[in-house]
Amino acid sequence: MGRIVLPPSGIVYVDAQIVIYTVDRNAKYASLCQPIWDAATAGTITVISSELILAETLVAPLRSGNLVHLAAREALWQQANTELLYVTEAVIRDAAQLRASYGLKTPDAIHAATALRYGCALFVSNDTGFRRVPNLPLILLDDVLAAS
Repeated sequence: MGRIVLPPSGIVYVDAQIVIYTVDRNAKYASLCQPIWDAATAGTITVISSELILAETLVAPLRSGNLVHLAAREALWQQANTELLYVTEAVIRDAAQLRASYGLKTPDAIHAATALRYGCALFVSNDTGFRRVPNLPLILLDDVLAAS
């Protein structure tokens, strides 16, 4: 199995799938995602995302009433060296430009704009639509698996 090569330091942005795969212990992806959280706990990186990620990752456990997954998805952001960033007017304007230029959906444009604005060293996702965004330091989980 492949592994994500994390930067030795800096900021790593995670998309919603990374949280979901981690908490749900997804058989295919969880082991790829766990080193991200371990590195944050160790203090070598800071893991960030837009606060929008809560609207994406809390829906399924709220619908199903799975309070364990609900708490676990929120608890990831209570760990050391993790941070949810506000959706600011500047991010929204950047996201609008990304939508206009690259045809991203609004949530994806907000994620990409946030990562770019905060100078992330790595953007971890499994959504191929992010490939359209220049200068986004993207790594896709399926690409990591395919390379192994």
